[in-house]
Amino acid sequence: MSSVKTLEESSSTNPLVLRLQQILTSCSRSVETGDLHTSGSSVSELVDFLDSISDDALSDPGDEDSRNNAIQILSEIHRYLCRPSLDQAVLDALSFELPKAVAKFACVSDQCLEIVDSIVNQFVATCSPRDLIPIFCEALDVPSGMSKEPSYYASFLSGLSKVFLSIPRRHFEQVKEAIPVILSVLKAMTSELDGEDIDSEDLFVRAISIADSIQTVCGKLVGRLNEKLRALLGLFVLQIMSLLCISMKKKLSNCLTLLSQLSHFLPYCGLSYLGLLTGCDVDTIIGFVLKECTEDGDDYMSCFPYVKHGASLAVICGHMSNAIAQSAEEDLTVLKDALQSNQTKRWQAVGMLKHIFSSANLPWELKNHTIDFLLWIMDGNLSRKCDDEVTDCPSYVPGLFASLQAIEMVIMYTPDAVLRKKAFDCFKKVLADIPASPRFDILKALIANSNSSSMTAILLDCVREEMYVENCKRISVGHDALLQAEKSCRSSLFWSEGVLDLVELILRPPKGGPPTLPEDSDAVLSALNLYRFVLITESTGKTNSTGVLSKNNLNKAYNEWLLPLRTLVTGIKAENENDYDQIVVDMVCAFNPVELVLYRCIELVEEKLKQ
Repeated sequence: MSSVKTLEESSSTNPLVLRLQQILTSCSRSVETGDLHTSGSSVSELVDFLDSISDDALSDPGDEDSRNNAIQILSEIHRYLCRPSLDQAVLDALSFELPKAVAKFACVSDQCLEIVDSIVNQFVATCSPRDLIPIFCEALDVPSGMSKEPSYYASFLSGLSKVFLSIPRRHFEQVKEAIPVILSVLKAMTSELDGEDIDSEDLFVRAISIADSIQTVCGKLVGRLNEKLRALLGLFVLQIMSLLCISMKKKLSNCLTLLSQLSHFLPYCGLSYLGLLTGCDVDTIIGFVLKECTEDGDDYMSCFPYVKHGASLAVICGHMSNAIAQSAEEDLTVLKDALQSNQTKRWQAVGMLKHIFSSANLPWELKNHTIDFLLWIMDGNLSRKCDDEVTDCPSYVPGLFASLQAIEMVIMYTPDAVLRKKAFDCFKKVLADIPASPRFDILKALIANSNSSSMTAILLDCVREEMYVENCKRISVGHDALLQAEKSCRSSLFWSEGVLDLVELILRPPKGGPPTLPEDSDAVLSALNLYRFVLITESTGKTNSTGVLSKNNLNKAYNEWLLPLRTLVTGIKAENENDYDQIVVDMVCAFNPVELVLYRCIELVEEKLKQ
């Protein structure tokens, strides 16, 4: 009963502190006498009392008296918990509810946060780590939509970093249970509070201290135990790296130090820039963790939704800052050589970078750096192989297609004209790195899946440019020589019947009828230009590789594509002929290029049909 006696002998002039002392005395007496009912009531009374004090201080941040009361209350609790004579049973009873109650005070002021840190640390020093991990995780696990300010979570994150160091056994299992809750808190700070003036940097500092503790624990383990905990640490670090980049979207330069600290873990976890960028190292550590989650593997991995973003970001951040690359113990020159000398690894890298391009949460600044990185990789002498030497090319086509779609998003949505131009240059370089046969298939799929008339027009222009370059080669080296070269490499080139399918996709959409105008004017104009180019080139060269000159195809183009389109265009112009509204005038003017090329195509087809 010595703890009770010592408490009663303390003095204070603040009535709130005196009331707190009375409640703490009641808690101590009931726990030490084994009165479970009374002890439960006393703890509940203590929590209600503390909630009223914290609510007062938070409801009026400018009230100095409320802030001082909060500081005195926290200081008294800390003194109480630090008494050498305090019974361990009392500490254990209070550990279930008191940490959550005092954590609310952390949002009052920095001084309150410091005292809350000390209170949580006292529990860590005196209570069982096995008991504290679920207690802290429960405190962190705030329901969705009810997230608190970062300061509330801060002390629990630091507490976990210390508790992990005290775990006597089953280290992987204990850390594995806590990590989803930790990441959930960080994700809440980067999504639910997005756009608010809230600084979550301190939470990431504390999360990095958790990673430090996990690494320290890894050092105590050997063999399989070490490998699986290091793999979990790797996933944890990559996820934090993504969340950090998302949270600092308006001040990316401010988080370079934290990114450097996170990069320091990469070599320890066996993660190299090349392995991260190709995805091989990421798949390896995911495999390690999944083997240990036999029952809930997929559910558990759902707490790492941005781990592949993090793998790409780790490399891009190293390209942004030499200090970050040095922290990761990486040489970017070696990375560039490895990617330029191996086409397959380049494709894998392009496939991984799509996670950055397609993310709506990452800042444009990072996407700009990613475009620069990709242009840097594609600049120089690249190792390329013919189709028959790249037998596994089809397996990379879905990833390359998705990556090009993601780069399209940058082209369409960036507000920066310079970035838009660089992104288009990057798009063309990535496309050029793909063998001819899958390149055409990818372009066809991009056109078929495009929801933007302007982007569709750009893609059709890319097809026309490919055909123009190929035709120039035919002329310069001689048709027979080119055919022999094509045969040796088995390339399915652009001069094939498939190009007419692209034209039909625009001029006679799958949904039926002519295209929608004026919405699809850009795509229609580009499709007409492509058709005219093919028709003239095949006629001039006296070839028919695409089948465009066959009577059936000429009749189809004339009756199903061109005449219905002419009817539509003339009808729209006639309907708006006497409307002088500026919007209508602009729309009619936009039809002029379409009408011009359309009538030229009709003339050319009519001439061929007469022959």
